[in-house]
Amino acid sequence: MRKVYLDNAATTPVLPEVRQTMLPYLDELFGNPSSLHDWGDAAREALAASRNQVARLIGATGNDVTFTSCGTESNNLAVKGLALARQKKGKHLVVSAIEHFSVMHSARTLEKMGFELSLVPVDKYGAVDPAEVRRRLRPDTVLVSIMMANNEVGTLQPIKEIGRITKEHEIVFHTDAVAAAGQLEISVDDLGVDALSLAGNQLYGPKGGAALWVRKGVRILPQLDGGIQEEGRRPGTENIAAIVGLGKAAELAKDNLADRAKQMSRLRNRLLKELPPRLGHTDVTGHPTNRLPGNASFVTHFIEGEAMLMLLNSKGIAVSSGSACTSRALKASHVLSAMEVADELAQGSIVFSLGIDTNDDDIDYVLEMMPPVVERLRQMSPLYAKYVK
Repeated sequence: MRKVYLDNAATTPVLPEVRQTMLPYLDELFGNPSSLHDWGDAAREALAASRNQVARLIGATGNDVTFTSCGTESNNLAVKGLALARQKKGKHLVVSAIEHFSVMHSARTLEKMGFELSLVPVDKYGAVDPAEVRRRLRPDTVLVSIMMANNEVGTLQPIKEIGRITKEHEIVFHTDAVAAAGQLEISVDDLGVDALSLAGNQLYGPKGGAALWVRKGVRILPQLDGGIQEEGRRPGTENIAAIVGLGKAAELAKDNLADRAKQMSRLRNRLLKELPPRLGHTDVTGHPTNRLPGNASFVTHFIEGEAMLMLLNSKGIAVSSGSACTSRALKASHVLSAMEVADELAQGSIVFSLGIDTNDDDIDYVLEMMPPVVERLRQMSPLYAKYVK
């Protein structure tokens, strides 16, 4: 049976070059970078090199990159650490209604600590209006966090315009770029952000390697108690193998960004154009053009996404229904709800996240296999039977 992996938003495979770069640090180069001997020196040098590779991917400097274990930890450190460092100035946060749960739940945790939270709505495409961000700013606002690209519907956000607003009001601005890093050209200075999160498993690096960039001079409080690693921002012995893998993956992404984006965009556009007519009663979600190169997302009427996922899996096709953090929740995506997609439609959401190895044969196979799967599920749907009558 043919195997087609189109769930790269959940995680990407580790590239062979990345794996080879990591292996020595699981073997003879096993030292702790805090140790003052040859074994520690090798690990410390690898740590510095990886920091520079990650910084280059986002147009930053290596000294401002802090390594973490995953995108969720990076977002927790950013939202909590930046807000708590400024609580004497104010306790008001502004985030969008479609943020990843690692941002949203961090903000909710801060609410329990006395902070106030304002949610910025999105339009039918899942896009934030910078004017809506401006309207929610107050004298006591200390942090704005808006994701660069939504991992479910793929819509890109106007980060540069929002950055101008936050700079004008002297408010710290964080962006969750986990879904975007490695797919989009990023320059932190051009965007005007003060902090940016990314994760290795989204750009063909290993799970366990991620980073948070924080602009020099911007204060942040660590969220773990421990030693002085990562300039005191993230204590704990560094996962050197994963960090080295993240660095190599970042280097490869930077060097191949344009070619990767061109190929994925072309195949994504095939799905966006060709799949709805074949299925019928299917709507594209997210912005039709201003979206991640590898994202094609839909809602299919009269069926449930989970059933569709399982039947597609039986055909060797891996896709998602919402993000990996919510796909087992068996409830409507908060992203689609914020876009005012009806709950019964949101239940039929499906997300194709293409990868650098996706090809036309893969898309052809999906276009062939999906219609009978959808038809089978509709024949079992009381909603569809009612519609037909």
